[in-house]
Amino acid sequence: MPLDLTADPIDLTAALVDVPSVSRDEQRLADELEAALRAQAPHLEVQRCGQALLARTNLGRERRVLLAGHIDTVPIADNVPSRREGDLLYGCGSSDMKAGDAVFAHLAVTLTEPRYDLTLVLYDCEEIEAAANGLGRIEREHRDWLEADLALLGEPTNGVVEAGCQGTLRVEITVRGRRAHSARSWLGENAVHAAGEVLRRLSEHKAREVDIDGCLYREGLQAVGIRGGVAGNVVPDECVVVVNFRFAPDRSAEAAEAYVREVFAGFEVELVDVSPGALPGLDRPAAEEFLAATGATPTAKYGWTDVSRFAALGIPALNYGPGDPNLAHTREEHVDTKLITATTEALRAFLS
Repeated sequence: MPLDLTADPIDLTAALVDVPSVSRDEQRLADELEAALRAQAPHLEVQRCGQALLARTNLGRERRVLLAGHIDTVPIADNVPSRREGDLLYGCGSSDMKAGDAVFAHLAVTLTEPRYDLTLVLYDCEEIEAAANGLGRIEREHRDWLEADLALLGEPTNGVVEAGCQGTLRVEITVRGRRAHSARSWLGENAVHAAGEVLRRLSEHKAREVDIDGCLYREGLQAVGIRGGVAGNVVPDECVVVVNFRFAPDRSAEAAEAYVREVFAGFEVELVDVSPGALPGLDRPAAEEFLAATGATPTAKYGWTDVSRFAALGIPALNYGPGDPNLAHTREEHVDTKLITATTEALRAFLS
């Protein structure tokens, strides 16, 4: 049965869940979404980009709002097709984030005369490595489609507004020693023992808190892995501690890296991965209008999301979706249908 984007977003969420779309296998869902958009929304300009769908109005409004959501999911865990139990809708991707996709697609199709020009971006490969993310491909191939005064990302937030996001980086701290037979350990230098100083600095580290636009961001510096040792009778000559730094968005990626190197001064530090954060941008007119229309009180986003990509383009972006982030990627993933309805109504009031 073809997708009906004009249907109740609860039913549309179930229909989206019922079309498997694990990362890199989104073509069937992308095909069905494209067909539905072209057939049901003559007021929208529609563009296909790989397995991503772009649709927009061109009404000459003063401001443009972009609604973005990823259509891919983590691997299915015996949780497709969807099922209903009372107010709960179960299924892979129901919370992260096909409920948000359903709300956004429904509004883009049914609001033929919105208050703002609208852009709908439904993209692929968000759940895997950043290099494959469909938003990056859209930015490279169709940069003009990402122009907006406000971007709303339908990541699961339990129907509250989470502003901006933390940045994240990962480093490997290598401590070196000298090998020896463990029976004559005094002839060597134990790198695992020497790594204790790295762990001490971590345990004594005081997390910084910073208020940005009324949102409190709390940083975190944590060891997330450790490896070392050669054999049961060898004093190890190398130990590597993997450290993750979740930093407030008032730090640039470069400043965050410099801070970590300062904390671990005297040690060999290698940057492995980094993604900048996103400032809330709540003082921008479209963001202020969104908060006023929805009556939402924004909170800081703990974690990294694609709002960072929009922030890098100078577009204020907020996370706002009906799903529960604590249920994302779980076997029992589900969404409260009452939140789907509430989110739809709040956004309709803002956009109408």
